[in-house]
Amino acid sequence: MTDADPVATLTRLRASIDNVDAALIFMLAERFRCTKQVGELKAEHGMPASDPSREEQQTARLRRLAEEADLDPEFAEKWFNFVVAEVIRHHTAAAGLDS
Repeated sequence: MTDADPVATLTRLRASIDNVDAALIFMLAERFRCTKQVGELKAEHGMPASDPSREEQQTARLRRLAEEADLDPEFAEKWFNFVVAEVIRHHTAAAGLDS
């Protein structure tokens, strides 16, 4: 792929990256809105903040999806672990267990 104007190509590619970044932020916000409801439900019913079995299933699922998408599965797992740690922190706070 050779473009006559590399600056225009760079500008176009950066605009695409900016759009993807914006979409990711809004999708993460929606994800956290959902996990907030999960945390409130767990707190209300005395359920544990984390669910290792579910996390294990999701890790395997996301690794498979990453492979299908030609994304490094290790990166996908690191990202998921980072997000889950934040979700558990929120769930613990919702249960009043953070001191």
